[in-house]
Amino acid sequence: MPDQLTEEQKAIRDMVREFALGEIEPIAAEIDREGRFPTETFKKMGELGLMGLPFPEKYGGAGGDLLSMILVLEQVARVCASTALGLAAHTSLGTFPIFAFGNEEQKNKYIPDLAAGKKIGAFCLTEPGSGSDAAGIRTRAEKKNGVYVFNGTKAFVTNATFAETFVVTAITDPSKGPHGISAFVVEKGDKGPRIAKKEDKLGMRGSDTCQVAFEDLEVPAENLLGGEGEGFVTFMKTLQGGRVGIGALALGIAQGAFDKAVAYSKERKQFGKAISEKQAIQHYLADMATEIHASRLMVYGAARLRDQGKPFAREASMAKLYSSETAYRVTTNAIQVYGGNGYSMEYPVER
Repeated sequence: MPDQLTEEQKAIRDMVREFALGEIEPIAAEIDREGRFPTETFKKMGELGLMGLPFPEKYGGAGGDLLSMILVLEQVARVCASTALGLAAHTSLGTFPIFAFGNEEQKNKYIPDLAAGKKIGAFCLTEPGSGSDAAGIRTRAEKKNGVYVFNGTKAFVTNATFAETFVVTAITDPSKGPHGISAFVVEKGDKGPRIAKKEDKLGMRGSDTCQVAFEDLEVPAENLLGGEGEGFVTFMKTLQGGRVGIGALALGIAQGAFDKAVAYSKERKQFGKAISEKQAIQHYLADMATEIHASRLMVYGAARLRDQGKPFAREASMAKLYSSETAYRVTTNAIQVYGGNGYSMEYPVER
């Protein structure tokens, strides 16, 4: 249950809530309007230990559990979904695979800087021709003279422009289908990965999203993450945890929109009364609160299962699905509560 948090988890939640209100919310509209990645915020989150919260202290992390990270993402997303998305991608996609599937040398080399926020991580899986069909990737990593030579293009890579460490999937043996896909840690250098295109998005505009090109990029053999042919399993397990994170992000979006709608309904007066006294508005708010509560139960429940070492794939998928749909419905209804003002960028529910 949401109220069954440890004192440490409550302290993390409250600390991040205060940080989000003081440091993130004041610039949220600006970065969305300008499509600007908030580098200053990520630096501060690194200093607070949020960039490496779920990783062991021996690798420079804070030694927290997944539920603590979920609480962080929820609180950040309440004020700025773009910042929360960048943090989620860095933690669960850009760093977690190195921790979960890397050898000790790789963990000690990459995780400390990622956990401290000195470097930002990214995950390269999706391609222009393969999204949900993850096994249909075409990027090749051909081994030549002791190095892997990469060629191909990845799409919708979060944090790409600012990342220095990429986890990348590529085909190493085309004859084996999904079992011929491998995962690698690729460092940004003079020869790549190259930013081929920056996406100009409808929403999440403060989150950096790009196409990334690999053109005869040489990657050392020791950067292979796990064994050859293990990449498909690597990224499928990575995405399971990522689904809980996206569920938390959606939950935070919904909670933030609900908070604003409630406050506005108490301030806005029509026909001599606050609109919060109108039954139609009360119905909106009651439905929103109910769905948010259900989403929180599902997201926290999935996180607890993983923290307990129990199977959680089904619960993670359900939490992501339901919370995403809840965020859509709640934000849509929040705009209705605001009436015509909900369509104006002057008010936060538009974002």
